[in-house]
Amino acid sequence: MRESRRRQNGSFLAECARIHRQWHERAKAGDCEGLLALYAADAVLETPLVQAIFDGRPSGLLRGHAEIRAFFEDGVRRRPNELVRWHRTGKWLTDGEQLLVWEYPRAALDGDQVDIAEVMEIADGLIQHHRIYWGWFGTALLTRNAVAKVNAHA
Repeated sequence: MRESRRRQNGSFLAECARIHRQWHERAKAGDCEGLLALYAADAVLETPLVQAIFDGRPSGLLRGHAEIRAFFEDGVRRRPNELVRWHRTGKWLTDGEQLLVWEYPRAALDGDQVDIAEVMEIADGLIQHHRIYWGWFGTALLTRNAVAKVNAHA
């Protein structure tokens, strides 16, 4: 039984390594279809950026490829963004069974960047649920953006 679990764990770790590498490469390149290929068809993506980008969204949840694709495509259209530098250490964490986690830290090699932690639930080699947590620097940017939107509509 232990050998079977070790084999399962080894393949899960290989899936995590692949997703960690490919997600970063494809996001950085603006490859929306390549990114979507990493997600299950009914995947959920959660980020406060959803409400910052799409007016009238009741939550930061996106469900399924169609909604996630629109989000990725909008993100690509908004580039370049001087606060998205794609700096990360290359290290990632996992519980060995379901979770894959890594960070884009605030302090990049060439200055501050949007600071976020990527938390993904992986099953069958695909991202099932993806949560993006913003740090204090990125949260302050979202807050300023929201205030500016309200003031522009006032």
